[in-house]
Amino acid sequence: MVTAQPADARLGPLVHLRQHEFLFDPPASVLEWQERADQVRRRVKVAAGLWPAPPHKTPNAVVHGRVDRDAYTVEKVYLESYPGHFVTGNLYRPKGAEGQRPGVLCPYGHWPGGRFQSWDDDELERQLASGAERYEVGGRRPIQARCVQLARMGCVVFVYDMLGYGDSQQIAFASVHQPSQDTIVDSPTNWGFYSTQAELRMQSPLGVQTFNSQCALDWLASLPDVDPKRIGVTGGSSGATQTLMLGAVDPRPAVSFPVVMVSTAMQGGCGCENACGLRVGTGNVELAALFAPKPLGMASADDWTRECITKGFPELQRLYTLLGKPDRVMLASLTQFPHNYNYASRAAMYPWMNRWLKIGAPEPIVERDFVPLSDAQMHVWDAEHPAPPAGPEVEQELLRTIDAISQEQLASLAPHDSAGLAEFRRVVGGAFEVLLAWEKPKATQIEFQEAQSANHPDYRQRTGAVRSNLNGARLSTVVLEPKDSHGDVVLWVHSDGEQGIRDGAGGLLPGVQRLLDCGVAVVAADLLYQGEPLTETRMVDERWPVAPLTYGYNRTVLAQRASDVLTLAAAARKLYAPGAKVHVISTGGSAPYVAAAGAIGGDLIDSIAIDTQGFRFVDLRSWRDPQFLPGAVKYGDLPALLALGAPRRLLLGGEGAEAPPLVRDAYSATNAQAEVSMLDGDAFSTGAAAWLLETHP
Repeated sequence: MVTAQPADARLGPLVHLRQHEFLFDPPASVLEWQERADQVRRRVKVAAGLWPAPPHKTPNAVVHGRVDRDAYTVEKVYLESYPGHFVTGNLYRPKGAEGQRPGVLCPYGHWPGGRFQSWDDDELERQLASGAERYEVGGRRPIQARCVQLARMGCVVFVYDMLGYGDSQQIAFASVHQPSQDTIVDSPTNWGFYSTQAELRMQSPLGVQTFNSQCALDWLASLPDVDPKRIGVTGGSSGATQTLMLGAVDPRPAVSFPVVMVSTAMQGGCGCENACGLRVGTGNVELAALFAPKPLGMASADDWTRECITKGFPELQRLYTLLGKPDRVMLASLTQFPHNYNYASRAAMYPWMNRWLKIGAPEPIVERDFVPLSDAQMHVWDAEHPAPPAGPEVEQELLRTIDAISQEQLASLAPHDSAGLAEFRRVVGGAFEVLLAWEKPKATQIEFQEAQSANHPDYRQRTGAVRSNLNGARLSTVVLEPKDSHGDVVLWVHSDGEQGIRDGAGGLLPGVQRLLDCGVAVVAADLLYQGEPLTETRMVDERWPVAPLTYGYNRTVLAQRASDVLTLAAAARKLYAPGAKVHVISTGGSAPYVAAAGAIGGDLIDSIAIDTQGFRFVDLRSWRDPQFLPGAVKYGDLPALLALGAPRRLLLGGEGAEAPPLVRDAYSATNAQAEVSMLDGDAFSTGAAAWLLETHP
């Protein structure tokens, strides 16, 4: 029987990066902001696949092909970030500079030609006529112009390629920036970016580019002529996204200047600017705020950043004022120009870097002409420095390498004592807290709205809806209360929702009846999208059919169902006496979200009986599967979720005669091996009820 779903706010439109306002409301106190910043920073690291941080290789860069100019030199650079994967770019150095100089990292965005950008005559004429550019040479080659001027000011500048641009051709442009069913490789053993297997491991172009930025920073900071305490970062468009990401995950940059990306509107339309979980409950203004109280300069244009002067910047000013540094945030509102990193934006950036990096260049700072580099003078690869292998196999090998690093880190976190379990909970539990994004409701935010009640010979049946004012959930619910209740309650969770307590003839299952006979109440509900079949989850309407554009902004169905289980647990505790115990019996394919609820639910749940049916996230074949949870494989799959519940009493079915090793490790670490029981056989629900009554008489 299909039951009518109650009005649930989550059934409304999905959050869309182009159709949603990503507002930032600064906290009222410094302590609140510090706590919030830690949460958001962890979210960025988890989303980027950098929680825990991968090991950084020694920055053994190859530097060659020096070109000598009037006040600066330019060299070709490549360095290894992940094994076999290279960051490429050009290093600009001031001539005649003494001592350690400030350094500036220059990531760039989706500009035509990337590092080799050169406007044609028609575009250059438009740029000059509008005042967007001032000089012909710099106007034609704005990325070179930025680097040249910073070097002339006395900075050591590294401009490096984003994936698929410039000399970074190991992974194809289309695989990163124009993904389609034709470019995405998705199989259990060979997978590329945007595949189900990559998302299950938090592997994304955004993550690789962010790690590349960190490795570029490692190298720049290691140069003998660079002061590692005076390093700035600036980029425009998706180069600004990379600027924001580096500032969020790494404490070393001293000054930041993202251009045309800090906005309450569109957050970054390419898959490479998004990652699953990245902007759930946050946005670019708050991501920029993570840089506070260090100097943050910005520029906006006549694009999605046009309203930053009234939406976003005032909130950043409030935060910096709260932190006692009101002069360290600035916005150049240049809405007379379209999307850009033009002369006007650069002219706002130079004095900001000059001031806060203590460069000492005389002001006003005005660009002047320079002799541009040819493509050959910029290209890193040549006969003596041949380009590394490229193609789909290289992309797949990179992701296998990253996976191997992650699995080695996970193995090192297997808990063997109380300290090890605490670290496992901090890292793995901290990751699942981000990916599940559950906020514990207050008692006043949960209520059971009863619609009708009916008396049966040995129990009373109450039907209605559990309502959460915190997340808008409305769960069609049935409560079975025995006549002689001793206060405990079982949440009976099944993929069929509230119908999961009944057999094919409409009667109660034997296990349910036995619980009632022994004085235990039973609660069942339709979790999100239950009560009707759901074989494929919704996705946002975007040109690229990739998970980050949906789940970068929205929680997964599994995460919301896990929240529903915890909402029911909170409601049960409110319905019954404070001393009542709340247990969960999970059958019928509900194991993934019940295990997730148990991992993050703390003391809301006293014990869990769960029939896993051998489920593993790694076996999923689509990110639109309702059981999909990004990062689940990276962080230990279903066994890790179960392990995080230690030392809570646990009955496992579907796993054979012995619990998974990670579960055994976690329970042994707390000397709670006896709290784990195994149950084989088809009649799990009946056996689970018996186990529960034996262990909680």
